[in-house]
Amino acid sequence: MDLQSSMDVISSAGKTTTGELRYNEPLAGYTSWDIGGVAKCYYRPANIADLSVFLATLPNDEPLLWLGLGSNVLIRDGGFNGTVIHTLKMPDSIEIVHYDPAAGLLIQVPAGVPCAKIARFAAKHAVVGAEFFAGIPGTMGGALAMNAGAWGNETWRHVVQVDVINRQGIITTRSPAEFSVGYRSVVAPQDEWFVGAQLKFLPGDQLQAQAKIKELLQLRNATQPIGLLNCGSVFRNPVGKYAAELIESSKLKGRRVGNAEVSSKHSNFIINLGGATASDVEALISEIQATVLRDHGVELVPEVKFIGERGA
Repeated sequence: MDLQSSMDVISSAGKTTTGELRYNEPLAGYTSWDIGGVAKCYYRPANIADLSVFLATLPNDEPLLWLGLGSNVLIRDGGFNGTVIHTLKMPDSIEIVHYDPAAGLLIQVPAGVPCAKIARFAAKHAVVGAEFFAGIPGTMGGALAMNAGAWGNETWRHVVQVDVINRQGIITTRSPAEFSVGYRSVVAPQDEWFVGAQLKFLPGDQLQAQAKIKELLQLRNATQPIGLLNCGSVFRNPVGKYAAELIESSKLKGRRVGNAEVSSKHSNFIINLGGATASDVEALISEIQATVLRDHGVELVPEVKFIGERGA
């Protein structure tokens, strides 16, 4: 694969980028499924300022894909004919905006911070409400984009404000009122992407918060295929129902297409047994949807995002 120094990319303002720029970059290694074709262009910014400079160099119609930990996405075998922005750990430090033991904690979280780090940080500072982040296999940016949640809690319940960036590299701070937020859904202004957020959590007990995280992780390990290649939950839960129960009732646990398999531990997870293609996974998803619709009259809606072009 080719590696080109971003020093060769200069904005109209005469500023030079300092991140990593690669062409024809395989994306499988950047996803939790270990599946994905080639991206025309891949950029890993050094920091937010560098990201602003880089975005300003791109054509206004350049397709963009934002990746953090690469969960909750299926990048098709034909790859992505555009530019991937990889925000993981860019930067990965959480800053305290305000802390009052009686009122709670307000923190600034960059988009590249893993969600599990938010849970640990909040517990350390004796606040509650962030424990659910320990079970989300993604970053702050992805959690904002889809209102990620677990165990009855959701990201946007704690959002005070967000920072977004547009195609010109301009950063704007917005309030939650400017977004339409629902279950695993966030409608944002077009051509703006999350680069950070301020989150608020209420006062609590440090030991209790840490114990809750431990309890939730033990539950996750007992019920989900942790350590195997997967993207997290594949389908949204229908109103009043659980996708996993419908799939299991349709006797689809262990169902395989190629090297993609419905987990025998949790049927709302699809496992890459090794060498599975995006086509395998997508075909299995379609089969699950058709079978559940036939058996239960329920149309399952994927939580996973389908990216790029199908292979030949």
